[in-house]
Amino acid sequence: MVVWKLDQLGRSMAYLIETVRRLEAKCTGFRSLTEDVDTTTPGVMLVFHLFGALAQFERDLIRERTSAGLRAAEARGRKGGRKPLVTMDKLVRAQALLAGLTVREATAHLNVGKTAFYEALASVGTTPSA
Repeated sequence: MVVWKLDQLGRSMAYLIETVRRLEAKCTGFRSLTEDVDTTTPGVMLVFHLFGALAQFERDLIRERTSAGLRAAEARGRKGGRKPLVTMDKLVRAQALLAGLTVREATAHLNVGKTAFYEALASVGTTPSA
């Protein structure tokens, strides 16, 4: 397979290396005219395998650091994800408002959507009356 530039075959190094490995498995060479890459030579194949190992090593490091960061945050009591739209204060006010308002009026007063409103009420076992 011949390409003018490497970026025509793939944008990421991992994809490029995987493509070259698949070509190699089918006994097909790869050549880039601009970068002077020809995988039919042993030296270039060695370099490609080194790049592949380095790319995999980098992905593993990123995964490891991400996991360590999440574990450290959890140990400090931090929780991932979005903060709830309906706070406990809003929930208490919502329960009080339900006595005299419709759901639409209560959600407008609290500045939350109907779905968030219903989910918050369900989390404490309250359902608005129709």
